[in-house]
Amino acid sequence: MSISETAPVSSGALWTGRVLSGLTILFMIFDGAIKLPPLDVVTQTMVPLGWPADPDMARLLGVIGLFATALYAWPRTSVLGAILLTAYMGGAIATKLRIDSPLFSHTLFGVYLGIILWGGLYLRDPKVRALIPFSR
Repeated sequence: MSISETAPVSSGALWTGRVLSGLTILFMIFDGAIKLPPLDVVTQTMVPLGWPADPDMARLLGVIGLFATALYAWPRTSVLGAILLTAYMGGAIATKLRIDSPLFSHTLFGVYLGIILWGGLYLRDPKVRALIPFSR
């Protein structure tokens, strides 16, 4: 089955995909936005993770996350955004592994978010469904 022959998705699946993607986008906007102003709580939280308490570093991480989120939110670049957000989550997972954070609540949070973001994209984008076919 080619991309042009992709079976249509039900409206329920489409809306589920939109909701999952929306939740990811809202979370990432919050995550990026709190890193932009020089909030002491953000920079001090970075220290136990092995990052410097530098507002510029927090701001850079926020901008990277917001940029990838904007790409994910825009339908024409959503796959690129999903790839970049997956990489961003990989960095978060590696940071949590390095400091031996609790596995299921902290370390794997990036995995959970990645599943939600790709699941949302899969349900709302026929091209992604064609690339990742699940047989019945």
